[in-house]
Amino acid sequence: MTFEHLTVDAPEPVPGAVLLAGIPGSGKSTVAAALAARFPRAAHIEVDRLQELIVSGGHWPTPDGDPEADRQILLRARHACLLAGSFAAAGFLPVVDDVVVRRSHLDFYRARAGKLRLHPVILAPGPATAWERNNARHKRLTTNWAFLDEAMRAELSGQGVWIDNADLTVEETVDAVLSATGLAPSGS
Repeated sequence: MTFEHLTVDAPEPVPGAVLLAGIPGSGKSTVAAALAARFPRAAHIEVDRLQELIVSGGHWPTPDGDPEADRQILLRARHACLLAGSFAAAGFLPVVDDVVVRRSHLDFYRARAGKLRLHPVILAPGPATAWERNNARHKRLTTNWAFLDEAMRAELSGQGVWIDNADLTVEETVDAVLSATGLAPSGS
């Protein structure tokens, strides 16, 4: 088999990319995977997995602040946007999930998305629900990041679409994302 006559990019552009943001435990990864599964062609870009690609020298965010961790937050956001652009060009709806609580971080995503229309969706179940969910999942964090909820609400107020998914199932949350963004899987 040869690849000379194959084209990677699709003739039809995708309707943009979804950025599912929120604090740890808000349901980003679960909802992102379920949302991507609703489309005939979609890719789930889990930003934590991009951080895990760093074999040595990686710095995960800490509540105490770390300039190198902050730099790597932007590095992984840049790579998420590069992947999103590549998947979109190939006809796959990119669904990115990341902890985005600062306006400057969201603005970074918007700037790096380029021509790709970014649909920011903030999942906001509240800090107590997020911490409860964190303790019930397999990738459990030992740090309670619930305090980020206040910063997120202050800095991202009026930005993107907000969904309080505290009392919603995953499927109901996906329905809310689709309704709020106007995105529709083919055949819907």
